[in-house]
Amino acid sequence: MLDFLPAFPAFLLIFVRVTSFFLMMPLFSYRSIPASHKIGLGFFLAWIMFLGMEVPVLEISGIFFLLIIKEALVGLLVGFVAYLMLSAIQIAGGFIDFQMGFAIANVIDPQTGAQSPLMGQYLYTIALFFLLTVNGHHLLLDGVFYSYSFIPLEQPWIPFGNENMAEYVIRALNTMFVIAFQMSIPVVGSLFLVDVALGIVARTVPQLNVFVVGLPLKIGVSFVVLVAVMSVLLFAVSQAFETMLNIMRGLMDLMGGS
Repeated sequence: MLDFLPAFPAFLLIFVRVTSFFLMMPLFSYRSIPASHKIGLGFFLAWIMFLGMEVPVLEISGIFFLLIIKEALVGLLVGFVAYLMLSAIQIAGGFIDFQMGFAIANVIDPQTGAQSPLMGQYLYTIALFFLLTVNGHHLLLDGVFYSYSFIPLEQPWIPFGNENMAEYVIRALNTMFVIAFQMSIPVVGSLFLVDVALGIVARTVPQLNVFVVGLPLKIGVSFVVLVAVMSVLLFAVSQAFETMLNIMRGLMDLMGGS
């Protein structure tokens, strides 16, 4: 116990970073997980990491409180970037819903408490199951552990003034929309062709009520195309996971001053 007391400030910093990760990181930040469980998981994970790494001896002073703020910012920023990549799946569902005619019917996501498009929630649920199947949650925890090799505990600041960091986050945001476009383009492109065909039919057969025929036709075509390209969507989801891990690593490199 006496040997632990000099290292307690370092353990506290590890605990702050881990719990900050859990506030934003996908799958660990959901409202369905009680706050006491998040704190307990963060405490035990921080304890395991504390025992498995070389920690510096720090003193509780004014600089130590700045280190606490820095650790919280590291956890929140890296977790936010990881969540940003998974948000691309819901954005892709929003694109598909807009073309299908489901844009007016949003549902409440029980995990985040925010409104989510129907197809976005469906694809997001499949993506979460896929993430658990490939042990992606273990890779996220590995990212928390290995973040200390990029951003040491005793580093007193994050180089927010570095223009490369702002450019990197903007590129991550751009990548999110690119992934969303790649996932939605098979369905959206097919529905565009359906709209063109309905427009031709409306001009050649004026007696046909295109608005009555068009909506169920577009819904049926959407589901057929979704079933046909589901394997492609899962491949895009796996690419999104890989991109998420690479962006987390690159951001930690920049925050560590590399």
